[in-house]
Amino acid sequence: MKHVKCLVWDLDDTLWDGILLEDPSVRVKPEAVAVIQELDRRGILHSISSRNDEGAALERLREAGLDGYFLYPQINWSTKAVGVKNIAERLNIGADTIAFLDDQPFDRDEVRDSLPDVRCYDSRDLSSLPSLPEFSPVVTSEAAARREMYKAGEQRDLEEEAFQGPREEFLAGLGMVMRISPATQPDLARAEELTVRTNQLNTTGRTYSREELESLMDSLDHLLLVASLTDRYGTYGTIGLALVQTSDHAWRLKLLLMSCRVMSRGVGGVLLQHVMRLARDAGSHLEAEYVPNDRNRMMLVTLRFAGFKEVASEGDVMTLGATREPAAPPDYVRLLLD
Repeated sequence: MKHVKCLVWDLDDTLWDGILLEDPSVRVKPEAVAVIQELDRRGILHSISSRNDEGAALERLREAGLDGYFLYPQINWSTKAVGVKNIAERLNIGADTIAFLDDQPFDRDEVRDSLPDVRCYDSRDLSSLPSLPEFSPVVTSEAAARREMYKAGEQRDLEEEAFQGPREEFLAGLGMVMRISPATQPDLARAEELTVRTNQLNTTGRTYSREELESLMDSLDHLLLVASLTDRYGTYGTIGLALVQTSDHAWRLKLLLMSCRVMSRGVGGVLLQHVMRLARDAGSHLEAEYVPNDRNRMMLVTLRFAGFKEVASEGDVMTLGATREPAAPPDYVRLLLD
């Protein structure tokens, strides 16, 4: 079961008691505030899909001190499903990781019919949400900062939309720095979380527990690497993971994943190219495993762009071998190695 990454709220008779257009002083439910704060602590994001007057609703949220919790709020007169779909696209997450909370059965059914992967909940069950397994992800040191990372991403997106020059020039202006290092104990919780949360930029879709990752980290014939990224807006946190099985004559990339937060930053191949250089310097041939699903084709494109060709297939596992020298990192990102 996939964990919820974002809870989308209705407003009238859900986040607050009453209808805003009838009563501008509607009362925010105390239990709603408690749920927002607890899920935010766990790294679960919040947004809004509500048919309402945007200016009045945002002002009421500001008065309640809650406006900073909601990313890409969709407050307008479109359907709730359109709002939820827009939120998923802006956050770059799958519909199957979104939950929708509303007091009206009609609106829940409309979202469910249009977006069948979205999990819908009655607002009467609001207080019970934190106790549900789908709202109980692995909580890491980065979880509480996830909202701020996404808000920084909003600012990057706005700046990019306004930028008039070549995209490479915009990326260069971000001052991106990627650090790649062998995983250590403090990295394991986030590494586990990445295997669970990352579905699109993931070569195999395999998940690993913290205990499994610790064993692989200590193994003499495996290499577990983590990658983090920063720019002038701040940190993206740990955004990449590579698991390599090593031997004297051949290395096998068992897992390569990158957080969807960096999909548009042109750094998706940097970790892969680093693994290619390590294998080359060790005098080993590098092969990579790829398990196709309905969302990770971008990783096959990444492997092929780096020069990997299919050499074998067994069941649902495709094996691709490197056929050319690794490329240098792009000019717009500085690579630091530990």
